[in-house]
Amino acid sequence: MKRSFVSLCITLVLILCFTAVASAGPTIDGILKKKVLVIGTSASYPPLSYKTKNGTVLGLDIDLAKAMASAMKVKLKIEVIPFDELIPALEKGKIDMILSCMTITPDRNLRIAYVGPYFLSGQALLTTKDIALNINGPADVNNPNFSIAIPRGTTTEMIAKKMLPLAKLVVVKSNDEALDLLKSKSVKAMMSDYPYVVVEAFRYKDKGFVANQPFSTEPIGIGVRQDDPLLINWIGNFLNMLKGDGLLNLLTQRWLNDSSWMADLP
Repeated sequence: MKRSFVSLCITLVLILCFTAVASAGPTIDGILKKKVLVIGTSASYPPLSYKTKNGTVLGLDIDLAKAMASAMKVKLKIEVIPFDELIPALEKGKIDMILSCMTITPDRNLRIAYVGPYFLSGQALLTTKDIALNINGPADVNNPNFSIAIPRGTTTEMIAKKMLPLAKLVVVKSNDEALDLLKSKSVKAMMSDYPYVVVEAFRYKDKGFVANQPFSTEPIGIGVRQDDPLLINWIGNFLNMLKGDGLLNLLTQRWLNDSSWMADLP
């Protein structure tokens, strides 16, 4: 009887363990079953993620996604989604993860899990040389006479409203719209992630655009649903592997130091 009871206990433990393992990775199970990794990106933050003239999505984020898909031995599918709709898309299961120059913040982290950071960024202004000469810090633009275009639903919007409460903040749908306002001289500056404003300053140097030094430091991470500890663990180990052998640094420097890719920007 004792032996039968022990056998029954062992059987129950094995069943419970199997059930726990089977339910530990719903997202990664789906990826492996469909043999497709679906990532969401806004494709509006070069050099991390952007569209070329022919509509191809490229950037550091896309290189990381390709590397992950290759390691999983699955195909990669890229869904281009407006930035402020990425988290809802992840929560609804439309995408498997977010790779879109997304800053890790406490508010976002209450809704989704993050792995990283894999990149450090910060908020900076893109403006003209004559205006930039008078900007040494946030205090110099924090007044009602200084208009700044900012993309909606982003860390840029949160930080701008917190750091520059007196400035005239013009909230628009995307970085592209903010840039258009600056080019038409409808605003004095636009605010976005530092790598983005550096790229645009280079592209539009004929207009006298320059990028100010960042006002902040922000960790950029990969967003996933919180119900899959196996996927979170896998991505964390994958990033550590890339960092350890220097591949992540090589990928990052490729996009930051080599400007040849800018010729494909629209």
